[in-house]
Amino acid sequence: MEKLTIQEEQAMVIIWQLGHCSVKEVLAQYPEPQPPYTTLASVFKNLESKGYVKGVHVGKTYFYDPTVTQSEYKRTRVAGFVRDYFSDSFKEMVTFFARDQRLTPKDLQEIIQEIENGKA
Repeated sequence: MEKLTIQEEQAMVIIWQLGHCSVKEVLAQYPEPQPPYTTLASVFKNLESKGYVKGVHVGKTYFYDPTVTQSEYKRTRVAGFVRDYFSDSFKEMVTFFARDQRLTPKDLQEIIQEIENGKA
């Protein structure tokens, strides 16, 4: 799965929320200042060429559907992050954040409890 640019990720977040949508519908969800329509249309073409969306021509409008779920994308990106920065070890990643005091002992206990309860 090819990594997305920041612009592509921003568009995909909205596409995942909307599902079947047009460039115009996605543009309406952007905060101000919105990108130009043509810029967003180019982002859609890039997303289509990377396999993240599939376009369907309906009348005069193209509608797009996501072909990759948000959870699939997250799983791939996080796995790549762990591989690149933590020697492919989730344990090393958690240890890093615990040592950096970004995870408290209470957070770790809650994570362990979720794992034991089968929620994770």
